[in-house]
Amino acid sequence: MEHESPLMKLVRERRSIRRYLPKPVEREKILACLEAARLAPSAENAQTWRFVVIDDPELKARYAKEAFSGIYAYTKFAAEAPVLVLLLAKLDFLANRLGRQVQGIPFFLLDAGISGEHFVLRAEELGIGTCWIGWFHVRKTRKFFKIPRRYKIVSLIAMGYYEKKPSRERPRKPLEEIASFNAFGGNSML
Repeated sequence: MEHESPLMKLVRERRSIRRYLPKPVEREKILACLEAARLAPSAENAQTWRFVVIDDPELKARYAKEAFSGIYAYTKFAAEAPVLVLLLAKLDFLANRLGRQVQGIPFFLLDAGISGEHFVLRAEELGIGTCWIGWFHVRKTRKFFKIPRRYKIVSLIAMGYYEKKPSRERPRKPLEEIASFNAFGGNSML
């Protein structure tokens, strides 16, 4: 097997972490992750992503009580993460409304996803575990942080040091099942 590049090693080894040590994440490491996210590309260079970092333990506990209540209790594990990062998108006219109307694609979600993935990969590189969370109370989140309507709440990212990273690799579909060259499906599969 060829030598695996540092990027591919990082991508291959990153896992969603749901159990964290009660150890704070250093602010400079959070800033390093935000810097990686800031460098992500975006439609029309709109850079619509915004991040709210919640690392104050008392504030995080109060927020988690709201965000992971009721039907969202399944993700209450995230309340134990030392840091929660709220990923937002500022709804820009060109990249959001026009692109969505013409193409039928909410480009701000693609942009937020790219930026968020830069964030979690940088965290992994720094030895910090993360977990993307989409199952939380969005309305209560908006109210708790007084987030204006012109910002779309996209996701949360739980962040913290892990005691032990899961070693089991999640099954992935083979490349020939998900990719083809020059035509869709059929004989053009790899």
